[in-house]
Amino acid sequence: MKKIVYAAFVAALYMVASPSFAAEKLTTQDYVEIEQLYAKYNHAIDGGDAAGWADTFTPDGVFNKRFTGRDALMGFIKTWSTGGGNARRHWNSNLKITGTADGASGSVYLILWNVGVKPQTIMTTGMYADVLVKTANGWRFKTRDVIADVIPAPAAPAPAP
Repeated sequence: MKKIVYAAFVAALYMVASPSFAAEKLTTQDYVEIEQLYAKYNHAIDGGDAAGWADTFTPDGVFNKRFTGRDALMGFIKTWSTGGGNARRHWNSNLKITGTADGASGSVYLILWNVGVKPQTIMTTGMYADVLVKTANGWRFKTRDVIADVIPAPAAPAPAP
């Protein structure tokens, strides 16, 4: 019996002391704050709020491996907005958040709607792949990449006999 109790104690101690176990533990509050970050991102980009959108990233945050840092992020939104961005709506679903040693990773499905036409149309679908970190100002995107769905071209018709 002493061996079983000792083994259980050692296993519990290992789990608590293990950096990977401790680092992957997110609180309920972390999940709520991360979900709010995703919502803030969508509202800011759809509303053309460059500063608000850039605030969802760390100061050195990277979007789509192309826009790094606050100035570049804000520049992207200004271009997005003048290119019809305010007539677009981001819809996300199936958010998956996983604790990591440095914070969290996230992925969520994306549907981007063009609401400036009748009938409204889907512009693209895909998912976001995110690296999130907790800062003094709350959770932020360290990196965010859009992985667009690739729709294969229709098969060529068979040649006539």
